[in-house]
Amino acid sequence: MAFRPLHDRVLLRRLEGEEKTKGGIIIPDTAKEKPQEGEVVAVGPGARDEAGRINALDVKAGDRVLFGKWSGTEIKVDGQDLLILKESDILGVIGA
Repeated sequence: MAFRPLHDRVLLRRLEGEEKTKGGIIIPDTAKEKPQEGEVVAVGPGARDEAGRINALDVKAGDRVLFGKWSGTEIKVDGQDLLILKESDILGVIGA
């Protein structure tokens, strides 16, 4: 992949949502909400503080994360639909 996020930005791949409810009802594509769970593809080096030091990010490539519903910007890289957002938009790491 020829894309590297800058500063405290994170590149995510959305994980697909459920195809049916727990009761067995199949959810059509038009009624599905965008999933708020994703896998980290790449991370930037970190943000600089007032002294000029780089503060590393808490997430790394491969982490499964939960992020805000309206967070980030959707982009297409190498034919893949991805999401780029700031680390502060990530709510937490799943399975950490």
